[in-house]
Amino acid sequence: MATEVQPETQPQPTDIVVEPSRTTRAREAFKEQRAHASARVKDWLATHDLDDSEIMQLAEERKQRKQNHRIAQQSRAVAEAHGHLAHARAQADDGVRAGGNLAALGGRVATEEAKLAALQGTPVLPPTDREANSVRHSKKAARAGIVAAGGIATLPATGAAIEHAANGQPLLLAVLGAAAGYGWYLVSRPFTARQGGGAPFGMAPVSLPATFLADPTQAGVTSVGSSVVMNVEQLADGAKPFPLRNARTPEQLAECVLLAARAESVPIVEVSEVVRQPWGWQCVVRVGEGTPEAIIEKSGDLETKFDLPTNGVRPQPLKVRRACAVLRLVEGDPFASAPGLPYRAPKSLSITDQFRIGTSVGGDPLELSLAGVMGLWVAASGGGKTGILQALAEGTTACRDNITIDLDPHGDGLEDLGDAVRITARTNEQIEAVLLFFLVMSKARARMRAKLGMGKKWKASPEHPAVTIFFDEFPKATELAKRLAFDLLLVGRKELIELEIASQGGQKGYLGENFAQMVALKAVGPCKVGDTRAVFGDGSVKEGYLSHKLSPATATDPKDAGHIFIQGVPGKGDEPIEYAIHEVPSATLRKLAEERLEAGLLDPDQDSLDAMRGVDLPEYVEPEYDKDDNIKKPAPVQLLTWEQLLRLCDAQPSAGTPTDTATALIADAVDLMDKAGVDRMRSETLTDSLVDFSPDMYGDLTPDSLKALLREAGAGGPVSLGPLDGLANPRGFKREALARLM
Repeated sequence: MATEVQPETQPQPTDIVVEPSRTTRAREAFKEQRAHASARVKDWLATHDLDDSEIMQLAEERKQRKQNHRIAQQSRAVAEAHGHLAHARAQADDGVRAGGNLAALGGRVATEEAKLAALQGTPVLPPTDREANSVRHSKKAARAGIVAAGGIATLPATGAAIEHAANGQPLLLAVLGAAAGYGWYLVSRPFTARQGGGAPFGMAPVSLPATFLADPTQAGVTSVGSSVVMNVEQLADGAKPFPLRNARTPEQLAECVLLAARAESVPIVEVSEVVRQPWGWQCVVRVGEGTPEAIIEKSGDLETKFDLPTNGVRPQPLKVRRACAVLRLVEGDPFASAPGLPYRAPKSLSITDQFRIGTSVGGDPLELSLAGVMGLWVAASGGGKTGILQALAEGTTACRDNITIDLDPHGDGLEDLGDAVRITARTNEQIEAVLLFFLVMSKARARMRAKLGMGKKWKASPEHPAVTIFFDEFPKATELAKRLAFDLLLVGRKELIELEIASQGGQKGYLGENFAQMVALKAVGPCKVGDTRAVFGDGSVKEGYLSHKLSPATATDPKDAGHIFIQGVPGKGDEPIEYAIHEVPSATLRKLAEERLEAGLLDPDQDSLDAMRGVDLPEYVEPEYDKDDNIKKPAPVQLLTWEQLLRLCDAQPSAGTPTDTATALIADAVDLMDKAGVDRMRSETLTDSLVDFSPDMYGDLTPDSLKALLREAGAGGPVSLGPLDGLANPRGFKREALARLM
C-alpha cells in the first residue's frame, strides 16, 4: 500500500518584529532627549561643571574683592579724619579756640591710620572649606534664578511672536523657533555625569580618639571645625622630614609636624585644629606620653627641621588638656596686624573698668583693670618697660576716679604722659616722701571705710579717688624707698592705692626682697631665665613661660621689646601666652595728656587727708632719741601734707591751696602755743589769742572763720582735745598737726 506523501510546509515565525511607527519613534527619541536635557540641567544647576580648583579660585577672588573694599572704606575714613583735623587747625590759626578738640582729632587720625596700616598689612589667606562651599551655594542660587527668570521671560516673547505671525509678520516666530530648536539640540545631546575631584585629605583612621573624630563634612574629609586631623599612624613608611615652607595644605602641615617630631624623638602622636595664619601655622598637638615639656626642650632642634628662625617654634601647653599644646610655627611677625589702642576721652573710664593694652599671639585682646591690683613688670634693658608702663598709664589717666603718680629714680618715667600725671617724683627725697604719704593714707583709709559705708574695700569715685603709683627703675631706689614700697604692697590693695613696680630683674638682687611671686599681677618680658623662674615659679619654663627667649631691642631693631608673658590678669586664667603691648606714638600720648590736663586732675579726698592725722608713723621713719630725750638720729623722711608734697615735687597746687593769710595764721598759732607752753588750744581760745596778738590782722577773726582758714590750709576740722580748760572733752587744734603744715 503506497504511503501518501504529505506536501512540505514552511515553518512559521514565532516572533514577528513589528516596525514601530514614525510617531512612536519620535516619542521615544523625545523621551531620551528629555532625559539628557534634564540630567544636563540638573548637573549645571548643581555646579558640577566647576571643579574644586575653580571654586577655590572664585572664593579667593571674592575674598580679595572684600579686602579691597575694606581698605577703600578705611582709606576714606583716614582722609575724613585728616580733613577734620586740618579744619580744626585752620580754626585754631584764625583764633578760634580748639583746645582738647585738636588732641581728640589727632588721636582719631592716629587710630584710623593704625587701622588702615593693619588692613594693608594683612594678607588675604587661602579660602577655607566653608568659604568655598559658600561660593558654590551662591553659584547654585544664581543659576536657579537664571532658569526661573528665563522661563518667565519666554512667555511675553512667545506671545509677541504669535501676535506678529497673525498679522502676517512670521519672522519673530521663526527666529524664536530656530533659537528654541538650537537650544534644545545643545541640552538634549547624550550626557555623561562628571566625576568629582579627589578629596584633598584622607580619611582619619578609626584609631583616633573619639574627642578628635567629627562627622565628615564631605566625602573623604574628616575635620574638627575647619581643620584636618592627622594621626601618626597615617604617616607613610620611610617618609622624611621636610621644611615648613613646603606645606601648602593642613594635611601637609600635619605631616610636616609629625615627621619632624618623630625625627627628634618628640612623642607627638596627633595634630589637629590646623589653621593658616598670616605669620605661619597654628595647630593643636597631643603627646602620647609625658607632657608637652618635651616640645619645649626640643624646640631648637625642631626649628632646624622646619627651617624656621630662632624662636620660630612657640608651644603653649594647655591646662585644660594636660597632654595637649597649641603649637605655633612662626615665619613672620604674629603681631603685624594687631590693632592700635582706641581713643579714650578724658574721664571716660573708671579705674574698675577693663581697658585694652595689648594683643596675644593668637589675636585675642589683653584687657585688664588695675583696681586693687598690685603689679610687677620685669624686662631687661631694651625690653620695653617704658612702653608697657605708658600703655598702663594711658588707661589710668583716662579715669574719672583715679590719681596717677609717677616715680622714677633714674629715668624719665612715664615721659610723654607727664601732663596727665598728678605728681612726678625723680629725686630720692621726693620718692620717699610720696611713698610715706600714701602708706600713711592707706592705713588711714582702712580705719574709715566703715564710717563711709564702703564695707571691706575702698570704693573709688571722683569724690574718693583711687591712687595708682607707677614706680619705674625700682632697683635704683634707696633702701628706705624699697622698704616703704614693700609695706605699701602689703596694705594698699583694699584701699585702692595700687603700686605698679617695673624692674630689670625679678630676683632678690634687684628687688631687695623676694616678693616677686607674692604680687598678684606679674608680667615678664625679654629677660634672663632666672627672672622667669623668680617671677613665675621654678617650674614655669617647663609649663611654657618662655620670656627668656624674647630678644630686647637694639638701637636699630625693636625685636621683641614690649612682648610679655603675664599672670594674674583679673578675670583671665593663667596660660603661657605671649602678648605684645601696644606702643602708642609719643606725639599721640602728649596730645592725650594735654587734653586730660585741661579736663582737670584729681586730688585726694579730704576724708582721707583728715584721717591721716590720727595714724602712727612706721617706726623706721621716726627720729631716734638718746636716754636724755635728745635727738640721736633725725627722721629719715618727714610726713608732709598734700600741699607740701605738691610743692616738693614741683606739681601744680591744689584748687584749694592755702592763701597767704592762712599760711601766716598757722605760723602765728604754733608760735602762740609755744609761748603759752601748751600743745593744744580750743578753737575759741586760739581765736582770742590771735586777736590779742595782732588786732590789725585778726581783728575780724571768729571761731568759724578760724576753722575755715585752717581747713583751707589742710589742717581739717577741730579734733577732740581731752580734758581742757575745765571742760571734759572740748574740740580744737593740736600744735603738732599745725606744725606739719608749716
